[in-house]
Formats: sequence, C-alpha cells, structure tokens
Amino acid sequence: MDVILTQTTYVFALLATIGLLVACTPTDQQVSKAPSGAREYLNVDSRLMKPELINMVVTMRNPRTPTDVLAYVECAAAQYTLIRGFGFAGRIQVNITEDKGIWAGNAIYTLSNAHPGGRYIIDAEVTVENCAAHNIPMV
Repeated sequence: MDVILTQTTYVFALLATIGLLVACTPTDQQVSKAPSGAREYLNVDSRLMKPELINMVVTMRNPRTPTDVLAYVECAAAQYTLIRGFGFAGRIQVNITEDKGIWAGNAIYTLSNAHPGGRYIIDAEVTVENCAAHNIPMV
C-alpha cells in the first residue's frame, strides 16, 4: 500500500503530527523489544545526494497513522540538517509506504542556512527540540 502525502493533505498531516508528537514515547533510536502493537522506530538511513541535498529513509513498525512515519522522517532530517551545519531543510518530496507491517518514509530535502521560503520547511533547531522532548528518535 503506497500513501503519498500531497499538498492537499499536508495541513491535516501537520496538525496530526503535532498531536502525535505529544503522544510519542519511544526510548531509543533502535527499539528492539517493544510491546506488541507499540510503535517501533527501526532505522534511519541518510543519503547525501549533493552537498545541500539529502535523502532520508526511515522504517518503523506499528505507526498509528502515516503521520507517525512523517514525524519520524522529519525528526531525522532536522538532526541531520544540524549535523551538516545548516539551519533549515526544505522538503521536496515524501513518500510513505507499507509492506508486510513495515512502514517506510522516504523524503528528499534541500538544506540551507537562510529560511528558503515555501510550504514544507523544517526549522532544524526547533524541530530537534520538539523531537527530543517527545522521544522521537533522530540520526
């Protein structure tokens, strides 16, 4: 099953993500013994495509909705943005898929120090703080 978040669903996804951030409770980047049915954050893979272009791929099990996967990929992208010495990440595309119970978020971001404008921008410092406060794993 492929789920593609488009601009028309982004506002709903963003609002749902904010609500989900409050409820996230993982304790480690790689959770291996979560209770049955609990969210499991399995893996983060970052791929530098160009100096200012990254591809983030995350996998997880048992998200409540696809926005759990979106929150996970955005947290990973925010931390990676800071690691690379940038302040903002602009999302170019995101695809969320599910295969045999494993969900994957695959997103491409441009990195910049100045706010690039646009609709799907991550302020890396703010996002990292929110992710840490809600125990969502990062890079």
